[in-house]
Amino acid sequence: MTELCVTNLSVVRDGASLVSNASFQLQPGELIVALGPNGAGKTSLLRAALALERRSNGTATIDGHDTSQLSPMARAESIAYLPQIRPLAWPNLVRDVVALGRFSHGAALGRLQATDRDAVEKALAACDLEHLADRRTDTLSGGEIARVHCARAFAAGAPLLVADEPVAALDPRHQFRIMELIADYVAGGGGALVVLHDISLAARYASRILWMKEGRIVADGSPADTLTAGRLESVYGVRARVSGLSVEIDGAA
Repeated sequence: MTELCVTNLSVVRDGASLVSNASFQLQPGELIVALGPNGAGKTSLLRAALALERRSNGTATIDGHDTSQLSPMARAESIAYLPQIRPLAWPNLVRDVVALGRFSHGAALGRLQATDRDAVEKALAACDLEHLADRRTDTLSGGEIARVHCARAFAAGAPLLVADEPVAALDPRHQFRIMELIADYVAGGGGALVVLHDISLAARYASRILWMKEGRIVADGSPADTLTAGRLESVYGVRARVSGLSVEIDGAA
């Protein structure tokens, strides 16, 4: 079983501590949400765990292999990554963008093997993009583009997914749609670590929440165990009422 294991990871950049002694594990069957205010270190934690940003201390391994020692292709075979900023350099067809997810398997556009084509078609279907497969991406809405990026990640067939704010700038309907896709991916045997800013979405979908503040993981547990009014005040500085997994923000503390 593929597992991402992060132990005492720290990131220091230009003398500033961005992440301090963070530890967590991600494995198939889990949908972990990282929550915290802007500047809490969530993106740096994800990038350093995947060896996309230099870490100053600690370890990050995939099945015991240090992520910094793996080739980009080997990392991509284990973990599909959706970064916070996902520009499309040119207006490709939707099908071709989704096919980029197969590059970790040695595929190339126009030269897909049968297994690659099958993976692309399954990802298009899973993300309800079959009717848009031959559309140019510059003709799509923001919600449709978000589904294209998810399909690209799913096409890789990686056992783990790391997604940095996959629902940013989407309306509520499309936010739920993307989170449902990720939840289905986990239900199908994958494991996902997702950065969100919406506490209610986290409460609805997460099996675990990593609460971050000032570069540290200050709590790690289920929504039922960690989502409290006191936690929201200490992490976000807001007054809130929590009833079960329902959250109502009253204002700044």
